[in-house]
Amino acid sequence: MFPLEGITVLDLTRQAPGPYCTMLLGDMGADVLRVEEPSPPTSGRRAVGVRQPQQTPEAQERGLATSAIGRNKRSIALDLRTPRAREIFFRLCERADVVLEGFRPGVVKRLGVDYEAVSRVNRRIVYCSLTGYG
Repeated sequence: MFPLEGITVLDLTRQAPGPYCTMLLGDMGADVLRVEEPSPPTSGRRAVGVRQPQQTPEAQERGLATSAIGRNKRSIALDLRTPRAREIFFRLCERADVVLEGFRPGVVKRLGVDYEAVSRVNRRIVYCSLTGYG
């Protein structure tokens, strides 16, 4: 048994500190669901092991690093700017224990997925906002 087994984390992070944090939570047994934008895969999200000769070595390294910190996570693509995606997100929040976001200040409020909105759906939610760069 892992220490965080039974804990569900919704991961809205993008930059290194957030995905690294949720990777560690997953390593400790949490069920991490990464919420991603529904866009074509970037160099960081392409499948590892697929030959992509057009990529620079630096882009290939970023892709490998992204894949490494994506371990122990599932993912879902949601465009949180749309009402339907927010509805799905809030349904996920009903059963979640933690929401972790790393947007610039004001973005979650503008998207309608800030602590106030999420806590109306789940009063026991732990909502973590972080930044690695100030």
